[in-house]
Amino acid sequence: MRQFLLYISIILVGLLFISRLFYLQVYTSSEQSLFEDNAIRKVYDYPKRGFVYDRNGKLLVANQPSYDVMVIPREVKPLDTVEFCNLLKINKEKFKEIYQRAYRYSPRLPSVFIAQLSKEDYAVLQEKMRKFEGFYIQKRSLRHYQTTIGANVLGDIGEVNHAIIRKDPYYKMGDLIGKDGVEASYEDVLRGVKGIKFIQKDRFNRNIGPYKDGIYDTLPQPGKDITITIDADLQAYGERLMQNKRGGIIAIEPSSGEILAMISAPTYNPNQLVGRERSKNFSKLYTDTIAKPLFNRSLLAQYPPGSPFKVLNALIGLQERVVTPQERFSCRMGYYLGSRRLTGCHHHTSPLDMTNGIAQSCNAYFANVYRRIIEKYDSPKKGMDVWSDHVKSFGLGNYLGYDLKVGSKGRVPDGDFYDRWYGKGRWVSTYNISNAIGQGEVEATPIQLANMVAAIGNRGYFYTPHIIKSIENDTVDSKYTTPKFTSIDKENFEPIIQGMYDVYNKGTASFIRVPGIEICGKTGTAENFVKIDGVKTQLTDHSIFVAFAPKDNPKIALAVFVENGYWGSRFAGKIASLIIEKYIKGEITRTDLEDWILKHSLEHEYAKPYSGKPFKINGETTLQVIE
Repeated sequence: MRQFLLYISIILVGLLFISRLFYLQVYTSSEQSLFEDNAIRKVYDYPKRGFVYDRNGKLLVANQPSYDVMVIPREVKPLDTVEFCNLLKINKEKFKEIYQRAYRYSPRLPSVFIAQLSKEDYAVLQEKMRKFEGFYIQKRSLRHYQTTIGANVLGDIGEVNHAIIRKDPYYKMGDLIGKDGVEASYEDVLRGVKGIKFIQKDRFNRNIGPYKDGIYDTLPQPGKDITITIDADLQAYGERLMQNKRGGIIAIEPSSGEILAMISAPTYNPNQLVGRERSKNFSKLYTDTIAKPLFNRSLLAQYPPGSPFKVLNALIGLQERVVTPQERFSCRMGYYLGSRRLTGCHHHTSPLDMTNGIAQSCNAYFANVYRRIIEKYDSPKKGMDVWSDHVKSFGLGNYLGYDLKVGSKGRVPDGDFYDRWYGKGRWVSTYNISNAIGQGEVEATPIQLANMVAAIGNRGYFYTPHIIKSIENDTVDSKYTTPKFTSIDKENFEPIIQGMYDVYNKGTASFIRVPGIEICGKTGTAENFVKIDGVKTQLTDHSIFVAFAPKDNPKIALAVFVENGYWGSRFAGKIASLIIEKYIKGEITRTDLEDWILKHSLEHEYAKPYSGKPFKINGETTLQVIE
């Protein structure tokens, strides 16, 4: 054995040398180590960002060339700062501020000095860049919005911050990323992959050519084009109807869950957030805390759902077998507990069965149904839990799982909620009777109510609402094509749908019918309380309307919220009828409704600190809930 020891030692030493040579010649020449080599300059080649089309193939978002002035601080040599600042249209103080920020980020890595030069400024500067060592121009593309609508849908792109860079090393200082809307939701698809060139530098820090003849260089991979579900013409029409108003509209195709329109008012032109004016325009929009144009009301705003919520209580009542469609309840201008009136109601025929209760929006009818649901079980807590589970099966009280970055959970109370509020075992159904009529503790977003009415139109199921229709050379997540079923049996939907159909034919929305279209809807008026100087103050009510059409095999379902819009059919109902007709017919025959909506503004309401007492008119009243 001893005679082989020398040979083994020689072999081991040889393997050690070979391994070290392999490491030096192969591993240390790998692309990863190139990023850490100060003798090699890294130049990124930015890909074309994917285009965005609407459901009908209309181009919404394209690209335009952009030029950034980049700086590597430690390579900067003395220069004529006055000339350089004049070329960049900045002053000397701004120059120092940007340079110091770039140096703090990294003295040896490139960062953006001035972003998004115009073509004219680039043409002038390009000829003189040789005079300013340490600076160079990097070309990439900016978004070019081919439309003035859909800002809250499309979103925008902006510079990454340090938090994003720490989270995702793909991004470097000065890179752009989707900030909102589709641009944010489908950033990974739209952005593509950056290419890179490695440039060898000599000991004087001069470029001497591609490193190793460019064997480690990569080409950029362009982003993928996407088609979204939005109908651009419908979106534009909805935004036009919502001018000088505040609120949110969501329209969904019930058979697929595709979002046809997503309107938040007030809005802005998406082109305002492109180019060197982006920062100034964004600040202006962001600091508008009154109108809140950046706040996507269709996804984020939580409102009391009002009377549209009554149809859910009717469905739950049928499912729990505590009421039949034929059973009638009396109404004495409200619902009473003994001599105490818990909710008011407007004048209508009494007693009413279920379809008429829906058509006439009778508060007393639904208060009776709600109490029966809660009191069916051994304890109010158990009854509330059963009721809450039914409501949540329609997508309320939780995030729907749609493919957009923002959203609000809404609120659907359960037994634990009231145990915390009143104390365990110290409350009964009359303590929260306002849930019967969509007031009190229940809150919902426009997209949740639109999804709810889509599920009703489908007789018990819905598809997760989504904004993506197709991705170039890719597939859409299967969760958007898988139906979700509510807890309500299919046969229980027919009397509810008949009641919603009667809303348009002989109920609270009869004067906004559209010829030739069978629309099922529900008007709603929600109390609007705010705190002014610490005092709970009632302002003008919100106008709400939900609908789907046609009655059978619906093509569109929608929810319309108009803040301070008085009552359901005054603003929201008219807008809903017009959007339905626009989508189904492609034209408007109810020009009287259109003219009225376009001529009437609510800006005077938003200017008031207090809008006075609620009023009751046309069957839609503010609801005086006494708890």
